[in-house]
Amino acid sequence: MTVSANITSVNKGGITFIDIRHLNGPNIWTYYPVLEAIVDIGALEEFPSNIIPGFYQRLSSWIPSLIEHRCSYEERGGFLRRVKDGTWPGHILEHITLELQNLAGMPGGFGKARETPLRGVYKVIVSAWHKDITYSALFAARELILAAMEPHQPYDVDAAVGQLRSLVEKLWLGPSTACIVDAAMNRNIPAIRLLGEGNLVQLGYGALSQRIWTAETERTPAIAENISRDKNLTKTLLRACGLPVPKGDVANSIEDAWEIAQNIGLPVVVKPTDGNHGRGVFIGLTTKEEVEESYRIASEEGSHVLIEGYIPGTEHRLLIVGGELVAANRGDSVSIIGDGISTITELINCQINADPRRGTTENHPLNTIYLDSAVQIEITRQGLNGDSVPPFGLEVLIQRNGNHALDVTDLVHPSIAKSASLAARIVGLDIAGIDLVVSDISHPLSQQGGAIVEVNAGPSLLMHIKPAIGQVRPVGQAILNHLFGKDNDGRIPIVGISGSHGKTTVARLVAQLLVLSGKYTGLACSNGLYLNHRQICRSNSATWDAAERILMNRLVEVAVFENDGKAILSEGLAYDRCTVGVITNIDKTHEHYGLYDIKTPRHIFNVLRTQVDIVLPSGFAVLNAREPMLVEMATLCDGEVIYFALDPELPSIVEHRAQNGRTVLISNHKIILATGSIEITVAELVESALIEEKAILEVENILTAIAVTWALGINLDLICKEIQTFSTIKSS
Repeated sequence: MTVSANITSVNKGGITFIDIRHLNGPNIWTYYPVLEAIVDIGALEEFPSNIIPGFYQRLSSWIPSLIEHRCSYEERGGFLRRVKDGTWPGHILEHITLELQNLAGMPGGFGKARETPLRGVYKVIVSAWHKDITYSALFAARELILAAMEPHQPYDVDAAVGQLRSLVEKLWLGPSTACIVDAAMNRNIPAIRLLGEGNLVQLGYGALSQRIWTAETERTPAIAENISRDKNLTKTLLRACGLPVPKGDVANSIEDAWEIAQNIGLPVVVKPTDGNHGRGVFIGLTTKEEVEESYRIASEEGSHVLIEGYIPGTEHRLLIVGGELVAANRGDSVSIIGDGISTITELINCQINADPRRGTTENHPLNTIYLDSAVQIEITRQGLNGDSVPPFGLEVLIQRNGNHALDVTDLVHPSIAKSASLAARIVGLDIAGIDLVVSDISHPLSQQGGAIVEVNAGPSLLMHIKPAIGQVRPVGQAILNHLFGKDNDGRIPIVGISGSHGKTTVARLVAQLLVLSGKYTGLACSNGLYLNHRQICRSNSATWDAAERILMNRLVEVAVFENDGKAILSEGLAYDRCTVGVITNIDKTHEHYGLYDIKTPRHIFNVLRTQVDIVLPSGFAVLNAREPMLVEMATLCDGEVIYFALDPELPSIVEHRAQNGRTVLISNHKIILATGSIEITVAELVESALIEEKAILEVENILTAIAVTWALGINLDLICKEIQTFSTIKSS
């Protein structure tokens, strides 16, 4: 029996997904959201890729971009080399899932495939910025792999990518929002997508957060947005402040439109007073028939129709953020050249729409050109129609002002930038797209009869991040600087508490001290969800959802979260980084043994270290010095380490103090805050405090809470006063 025959029979069992978990935050694999799939490849364990006839050839020809996957060889083509040399379906599934997402326009490329103790069962981990998209990519990857194992089984990769791309367009962030979120990530500013879908995003946490909706911010006044939608009102305000705008008026009928056009003087522009995206806009109209037909169409696109004078020149879009010009693009006319054979409709498709930069999605910098009413008017005035066959070499103008796709930021005259900024201020917009018509953007408007024709709220940023020609502009970064300044990262202090025992007690003690210090405190622990002293939910609230609710609450000035091992394994953490990460202890008889393949103390170490891995460089890890594994974990912290211990003579304490480290410890029945050799006494313990094991854990919980509040800079007098109320402490 041949190998291929064996594969054919084996494939009937396929590749089975035993379980799929979405870890929507930092986890044991990475800092970012992932899908973790438990995959059973069954009898395919006996068939590495190098013994499947034609598998390498089919896979590499179906998805040639896999050449960019470096894999374990750390070189271009590394993954395909692994396929050629021999690897297993779990590993291949990882790479195909990632590449399908990349081809569909999703960011990210983290992936791992790991064997489990069960033969033929693997853990496959892949980046998952959106659960549903990655879930679909995972299943598509499985079908592709199984098809590639069969000599004559087709697989439509383009169709699969197209379906994923449709999901991305429906479920993922639009390009304007995404560029701001990407800039936030580059600046270490956290982002939360509110409501799960759409482009409403919170940047930062709690009381320091800001919200955006595409290119609008919460600093964008509703009044200003309404003004910008009314083009006639906008022109009136700009004119009153001395800015050049076209003459014009609102027409209430076809007859009125022609009368206004005559009074202004031909040619004219006809457009809706409250339209957008250029719909219903007609430029350079010179006849009564053109004006009347344009009026009919424009009236369907908006509530009223504006007739205004035609300004000769080219339309430009200037992006103003916080009063500053950050980008400028020029529109361009679009033409075709006759070949003496093809119709105008055919030439539009082959000479214009064939450009891969053109399309109907927000990811295309240039729009698809259709034979719509505006194009028909343009070619009609040239004595042609869609079925006309232009003579060889004849240039036919199709669109007078196309997409603003040519970057001209460096050419803008300072006086024009100043006028655009003033226009945004007059309307009241913090972020505005100023449309103006001018022959030469490098010369003042006054020298060439240019004018501002529109002021837009929430302008598209795509033209600036994907110009058809010219330099990409960091518009997302400019908006971040506008919202947060250059040093603010939008982060409130976050305390994350994990370990085997004492997590809830420590979380509540810390929260109590923070509330007493005057900080509006959010707490999510296994006792419930609290805002200051008020309990919002009663129990089982130490979850990802509860933590996110606190991070979204704009009253919260500091947040405290309990995270047990199960939550880290099943959901991931709800926050990307923390100010203080606490590990209370590691119990060698941990309750989570047997869960998610957790079988040894080292496994528990790898789970709990997640809390230490995400401590900010300016933050602290608070660790139990009597636990050797936690002393080892200290080396993983990007920030400072504060140890707590009952025994001041522990080698880890002595060494840490010798390096001028900070510790909270017991010495002569007193709680001491030590920085190197400098000691401060906080309180005294009752005589029986260290006799029973339960009391020992209670004291350690108190030391932990003191260490956290010390790290957060809480007043020592307040700490000293408050801990007197704890049962193991007596007044000093």
